[in-house]
Amino acid sequence: MSQKILITKYNYNLSEQEFRTLLSEVAGEFAKVSGCQWKIWLIDEEKKEGGAVYLFDDEKSLEQFKASSLVQGVLSHPALSNFNFRETDVVNGPSIITRAPIMQGVVV
Repeated sequence: MSQKILITKYNYNLSEQEFRTLLSEVAGEFAKVSGCQWKIWLIDEEKKEGGAVYLFDDEKSLEQFKASSLVQGVLSHPALSNFNFRETDVVNGPSIITRAPIMQGVVV
């Protein structure tokens, strides 16, 4: 069972403050996602680009997240557009050596 990383990018058409407020308002819902160990929120104010890096327990957790009403709500939000999703596996051994915040008990 391999942990999965999901990297997302998208554009927003709000002011920076409105965008940051929106993120704060929905963060609690993302914290409840089953199988997601953590999410790091990203912002590039110059490009009006947001995004995130997620660590999921496994492929099943990631697929359930992508099919969730939470994701569908984000995809249909009128202030967000140009979504890009990238999925990849975690290389555990070197990641643990470089202090990545991943589960330590995973087989290398």
